[in-house]
Amino acid sequence: MALGVRGKSKSAARGRRHARLRKKVEGTELRPRLVVTRSARHVFVQVVDDSRGHTVASASTLEADMRAFDGDKTAKSRKVGELVAERAKAAGVESVVFDRGGNRYAGRVAAIAEGAREGGLSL
Repeated sequence: MALGVRGKSKSAARGRRHARLRKKVEGTELRPRLVVTRSARHVFVQVVDDSRGHTVASASTLEADMRAFDGDKTAKSRKVGELVAERAKAAGVESVVFDRGGNRYAGRVAAIAEGAREGGLSL
């Protein structure tokens, strides 16, 4: 199991949710995994093909074009979702499996999913 899984803290609960989720969610070449990693300040999104262990596309709020984008963290997350959808479609990916990384499907995580849908990805 991953580090931080034991105990009753928020991060331990997130670790338990992520371990439970990863038992069920696996990315393939036809339908890779859209992985969301969230920190206090930034979000990172990757499209991962688990069968090859290869990252197909990625985007984050740390990129230069995203730093220039004005808005709150949720608006930036939606824009990151649209950006990763554009890059994934350029790589030939139409459909993905959403891996929220143990985070609750609300706020920035939900905004990423909505942005990816608006960008043309099927979740």
